[in-house]
Amino acid sequence: MARKVIGGLIQCSNPINDPSASVPTVRDAMLEKHLPFIEEAGKKGVQILCLQEIFNGPYFCPSQDPRWCDIAEAVPGPTVERMAEYAKKYQMAMIVPVYEREMAGVYYNTAAVIDADGTYLGKYRKNHIPQTNGFWEKYYFKPGNLGYPTFQTRYARIGVYICYDRHFPEGARLLGLNGAEIVFNPSATVAGLSQYLWKLEQPAHAVANGYYIAASNRVGTEAPWNIGKFYGTSYFCDPRGNFLAVGSEDKDELVVAEMDLDLIEEVRRTWQFFRDRRPETYEDMVKLLP
Repeated sequence: MARKVIGGLIQCSNPINDPSASVPTVRDAMLEKHLPFIEEAGKKGVQILCLQEIFNGPYFCPSQDPRWCDIAEAVPGPTVERMAEYAKKYQMAMIVPVYEREMAGVYYNTAAVIDADGTYLGKYRKNHIPQTNGFWEKYYFKPGNLGYPTFQTRYARIGVYICYDRHFPEGARLLGLNGAEIVFNPSATVAGLSQYLWKLEQPAHAVANGYYIAASNRVGTEAPWNIGKFYGTSYFCDPRGNFLAVGSEDKDELVVAEMDLDLIEEVRRTWQFFRDRRPETYEDMVKLLP
């Protein structure tokens, strides 16, 4: 029996581009804006749905303002519990990226994974944290400490990589070795050098590891930072590097694709990259070199 899974990605713009708006106002507006798309996904039969990076807030990392820490919450916590209700309602597994507060002063860029019955399966914490002009993430986020876990949902074993992580093939490989059939990459990335890489790096991960990639990105611009245009283009890619569905550059929308998981076996029988690995020759990769 064919193992086919319907995946969904939501790409959204910030509905409140008012620099004077309070943190709770912006947070609540982003959450409420997502709800119709989550309902749409459920009604369309999406079986695994992924939201964008820190979906219930703006991308506040162009600033270094501690007030944005007020968005952070426990994982699992109120937002994950609310999303679990939708997961259970529609029998739809979900990846829910939020700003996590573990304790006072300790925060992570995190994605919770919820199964189709509303059960919380665990979380991934973003491992690679950028620190460059417009992306001062080290101010807000501690590097992840949970490794590269995968999660067995009702429909597929999935992994999560978050935004900047996608530039690092080592974690992408570990997700494959840990059994991921689909890797979700929720992102917040703007036009510039990364736009060229957006459709280059992750299809390469899909091919090198023989799994599906589902990459989501925001749309629009966000005041007061105005660091550039979030270019959307959320997409699904198969283990051969083919694009199955691609979103627009500027519209709030749900992107949906059907993934045939049996293709993973077929591809790996042809491209034997896991069989032909030589880990005993890779020691220098894990040494503390510059």
